[in-house]
Amino acid sequence: MITFLARVVLLVQPLILLSWLTSPAFAYTALSDHFLKLVPSGGDDFDIDNGKLLAPILIPRVPGTPGQAAAQEHFVNFFREELPSWSIEWFNSTGKTPVTGNREIPFQNLLFKREPPWVEEGQSNLLTLVAHYDSKISPEGFIGATDSAVPCAILMHVARSIDRFVTQMHDEMNALGEGGTVPMDMGVQILLLDGEEAFKDWTETDSLYGARALAERWETSYHPANSFYKNPLDQISMFVLLDLLGAPNPSVRSPFLPTHWAYRAMANIEQRMRQLNLLESTPDGPFLPDAEKVISRFGRGMVEDDHIPFMRRGVPILHVIATPFPTVWHTMDDDGAHLDMPTVRDWARIVTAFALEWLDMMEVEPKDEVPASR
Repeated sequence: MITFLARVVLLVQPLILLSWLTSPAFAYTALSDHFLKLVPSGGDDFDIDNGKLLAPILIPRVPGTPGQAAAQEHFVNFFREELPSWSIEWFNSTGKTPVTGNREIPFQNLLFKREPPWVEEGQSNLLTLVAHYDSKISPEGFIGATDSAVPCAILMHVARSIDRFVTQMHDEMNALGEGGTVPMDMGVQILLLDGEEAFKDWTETDSLYGARALAERWETSYHPANSFYKNPLDQISMFVLLDLLGAPNPSVRSPFLPTHWAYRAMANIEQRMRQLNLLESTPDGPFLPDAEKVISRFGRGMVEDDHIPFMRRGVPILHVIATPFPTVWHTMDDDGAHLDMPTVRDWARIVTAFALEWLDMMEVEPKDEVPASR
């Protein structure tokens, strides 16, 4: 990433906006108050020293280094051991950078996916939850806790929290013979992207290495002719990108009118959770303050990030990034010690509830389950 002002660019794809405006939105039922109370925060799993999810990735994770390999091993082992029903895919590419000359650097995107067991290739619509897992090459030893170790750990928490409900939903649909229709065949995938950070200065060629390679690959990876969706990009019902989360008092704006309805759904979850006293943080204002943003306030600017190559190919984007950026951004202070842990756990709850709502999990609400204390 480069400075915030330099990363705000014009959106010059009006045809993409038009396609989003005319795309059908998947209707879903809001979670009940009871279900919201059951959504876990992650608790000690986000501890910066010993937490199962976060601590192992609070290390430098520069592409092509042992730290990156350790982070990859952490992600893969987590899904293999705790979530064996999720498929694991690697998408490898290489690229030259301004600081490595002609030497090719490996970039390795990781995809963890859970689809209904009966679907054929290209038949399910996929909620796609995304973060980058690499860290900057400089300053040396940079960790990138908000950028983006915390978002990665949050997505692991989301996957683990929703898994039992996804299993129950699939089992009940299968028993009732309800599968096989495109609106009902919903899946979810966790996409961890590599090479988001610039090696020298943020440009179109020195940034988003993994995202650019994967978006191009998916665009030309055609499904069988009888598939409902033509390629993996077409299957993405919403591309929810988390970035720069974990600092206190975050403010996540709503830049895209076509997906503002999804932003409002997440903002409503935050509001309801605060009213129910389920969140721990005490920010100066809501994390998501643009719920009532009027059409005339939507401009043509945005913050550059991993969504860009996908958005340019027509994928709907919900960009969950704190702006202004955290004060620790791209400094050595972006480490575990400078995280606000109540904020981290609150984001875990909010994003988990959003995923449950999107996947229509009120159908399997555990009505007899007693909420645990916060």
